[in-house]
Amino acid sequence: MQVAILMVHVVIAIALVVLILLQQGKGAEAGAAFGGGASQTVFGSRGSGNFLSRFTGILAAGFFITSMALAYFATQAGQAPEAGIPDASLIEQQQSAPMLDEGNESEDNAAPVLEESSE
Repeated sequence: MQVAILMVHVVIAIALVVLILLQQGKGAEAGAAFGGGASQTVFGSRGSGNFLSRFTGILAAGFFITSMALAYFATQAGQAPEAGIPDASLIEQQQSAPMLDEGNESEDNAAPVLEESSE
């Protein structure tokens, strides 16, 4: 369930970024006075502002709802015992374990030396 909500959350976030980049700023309407208003006929005579801003608001509400749902799941997961962190006694046991080199002090750990030639 949490993975499905996370996937919807990511899709909504990407759609929000795209919709916000598609929208024109408030100063873009000044170009229509000089003959640039004909390109706004795709979304109707009122332009794309009403459609895109309404759809952006709907996606923003969906983003907020999925954010709250993910926060709820995160708090519920915090009450469960943590499976990824080992117990402190386990860590102490691992640190007191004997090393491989201990007890083999009679062996020579030096690297072998090549014999010199007598030429």
